[in-house]
Amino acid sequence: MTSMPVTGLVDGTPARPADLVVRNAKIFTGDDQRPFATALAATAGVIDTVGGDADVAGLIGSKTVVVDAMGRRVVPGLNDSHNHVVRGGLHYTLELRWDGVRTLRQALAMLREQAARTPQGQWVRVAGGWSVESFVERRMPTPAELNEAAPDTPVIVTHLYQAAILNRAALKAAGITRETAAPPGGQIVRGHDGEPTGMLIASPSALLLYSTIAKAPVLDPEGQRESTRQFLHELNRFGLTSLIDAAGGFQDFPSGYAAVTGLHEAGELTVRIAYHLFPQTFGGEVDDLRRWIGMVRPEDGDGWLRFNGAGENLIWAAADFENFTQPRPELPAYEGEFEKAVRLLMEHGWGFRLHATYDETIRRDLAVFEKLAAEGLFPSGNRWLFDHAETISPESLDRVAALGGAIGVQHRLAYQGETFRDRYGAEAAAAAPPLGAMRERGLTVAAGTDATRVSTYNPWVALYWLVSGRNVAGVPLRSPANRVDRETALAMYTSAGAALTGEEDVKGHLSPGHYADLAVLSDDYFTVPEDEIPAIESLLTVAGGRIVYAAGQFEGLAASAPAVMPEWSPIAHFGGYQASPWPARPERSGVRQAELLGQAAAESAGYRRWRVERGLAADVPALDDPCFG
Repeated sequence: MTSMPVTGLVDGTPARPADLVVRNAKIFTGDDQRPFATALAATAGVIDTVGGDADVAGLIGSKTVVVDAMGRRVVPGLNDSHNHVVRGGLHYTLELRWDGVRTLRQALAMLREQAARTPQGQWVRVAGGWSVESFVERRMPTPAELNEAAPDTPVIVTHLYQAAILNRAALKAAGITRETAAPPGGQIVRGHDGEPTGMLIASPSALLLYSTIAKAPVLDPEGQRESTRQFLHELNRFGLTSLIDAAGGFQDFPSGYAAVTGLHEAGELTVRIAYHLFPQTFGGEVDDLRRWIGMVRPEDGDGWLRFNGAGENLIWAAADFENFTQPRPELPAYEGEFEKAVRLLMEHGWGFRLHATYDETIRRDLAVFEKLAAEGLFPSGNRWLFDHAETISPESLDRVAALGGAIGVQHRLAYQGETFRDRYGAEAAAAAPPLGAMRERGLTVAAGTDATRVSTYNPWVALYWLVSGRNVAGVPLRSPANRVDRETALAMYTSAGAALTGEEDVKGHLSPGHYADLAVLSDDYFTVPEDEIPAIESLLTVAGGRIVYAAGQFEGLAASAPAVMPEWSPIAHFGGYQASPWPARPERSGVRQAELLGQAAAESAGYRRWRVERGLAADVPALDDPCFG
């Protein structure tokens, strides 16, 4: 029996022993019929039993992995409903992550150190996970600071969908000169002498930013696969066991998906991925979709890797990039090609998701859907949603509900909420996005990060944003009506994501028949002070009944992650999200410990009352644990 060191635990000979037992836990199941438990058992990657420790004692055999959670909070595995893991994984080990870094001074020190170890021909790249609102200095680095930190190594730092800063070496490596013309929607900032300064501005299209970063060297196929493996392990660190990949530019199919498909074929995925397909050819998007319809069908795949639909763009002309330092973009007429794309998808049973920041764009899209609804194509059972929707109106929400749609929200305004407020006003910021109005209409509202080019991939930062209405600097922006309680936020990060992929019956709850996907948390999400939610990590992550991540007192229960390659990788030296080592904070005061003890006692009493009401109390004597001799 593999287990935590628990004395007095005797294995038996059950007819069908469990593969995994988690006991002595504070389990939040997410299941209204059985919201709390202290133990669960799983076999073949699926939960068999949820209840008290006595309920699982008879399922322990000689080969059962037994985890004593030591009274810690256990939650369903988190599900990021909007992540760019397929693309992000290809470059993860090449990136210097500023996620969680609090000062520009520290960020530049990391950059300087990394430049010194980066070999000739390679770049230092910072691509998302930070903003001026996350730095105490409240500003971006300057080209001069990048030149000083790395005089010879190319450096590019992207800031949201707003700007990129390059040093002289990167300008040269990217071939950006005084003669280089910026694409439509972008600006190359030039000095009085006409030479590029190193600042690239999205005004408002981000194409210039990402076409530039795409010029940096890439890993070979094996390196991309190992980089993706490391990224998935990093996601496991925060309790993520599922996500929906929203695709993106420079992510062709099937070639751009080789890393995740290779890991899947080898049985080495540690996060379940439902993926989307994003047309890549400007002006030829419908042809891309038509070609893919002949290659793959919705829900092709299995519980680890499955196809979920098209988007988050269907045609490039309809994309309203959210550079909130710039006015809302005035999009050209796109409805003709857009209608062709939507019609094609609906007629072939494909779901889709749409990047839509502004209500003005959403209303134009809805007009197309309503035209097709007159022909019976909406609502049709195809799963579809709007992503982002920061300024969606009540009227548009009514129309989304009537057409059978859903909403995906991401914590982009945790990184640029003050910029949004400064342009559109405090009243608009208080309802961006209008979570209260979305929930009043009974819409499925799933939460995610939009990692990695804008926000961090750390889901606990997003959960904090949902609950508190504050940005990463702690500035309150959203009104109480547009915040949610902790249980609702967790549901948006678990069961709601499962609904977007049609997996409600097997994912999102800790219930019999559901996947054994769970996280044992470093701190109790339901009781820690609100401002400590972002510091939560998983100490033990289980995906499909397999322990895929273990830290703290559980260290050693998961297989060791392979060494990060290449050796000079920023991830090898700094890691990913920059957080204090566990435990993340000093010991709590005696008063706080007393509060937690009282909460634990009340919770235990509540669980016992729940069992009494169902005639189950006799199975769990108040002061006796049958798992112990």
